[in-house]
Amino acid sequence: MSLNKYIRIVQDFPKKGIIFKDITPLLINPLAREECLEILLTHLKEVHIDKVIGVESRGFFFGILLAEKLHAGFVPVRKPNKLPYDTISASYDLEYGSDALEIHTDAIQKGDKVLIHDDVLATGGTAKAVCELVEQLGGEIVQVNFLMELSFLNGREKIKNYNLFAALTY
Repeated sequence: MSLNKYIRIVQDFPKKGIIFKDITPLLINPLAREECLEILLTHLKEVHIDKVIGVESRGFFFGILLAEKLHAGFVPVRKPNKLPYDTISASYDLEYGSDALEIHTDAIQKGDKVLIHDDVLATGGTAKAVCELVEQLGGEIVQVNFLMELSFLNGREKIKNYNLFAALTY
């Protein structure tokens, strides 16, 4: 099954000049969703994972499914002021400013084997920030995986020291 046919192209979203890759058709189709999950699990079948991190918000979709299949805990990483307990934060640059992500201070224990999942690897800023949070809490990053990588944006460079996998590459 070709997952590409379940990625909808939306011109000029969220602003003019952007070609957005919409994963909604993939999420709607149970067979495509299951195929995508199996592809994301490809390199993890023989690997022990303690925690799966899902990055707000589209990283939650497959992040929780990956955690279930891997019999691991699920950890949401969110935008500032969305988590109710003690948090640590990491900032990252955007093309038009900066943003930050937070994680609960008790979400990762020293030595936890961690899989980080997000929907898209673009410029790599978000992924790098999440890696910093995991390592600050003492976690060991096993893999950073994505539903899709926009390779023309060179995000891989920012996280080149980590094992990276993307189900689709554009």
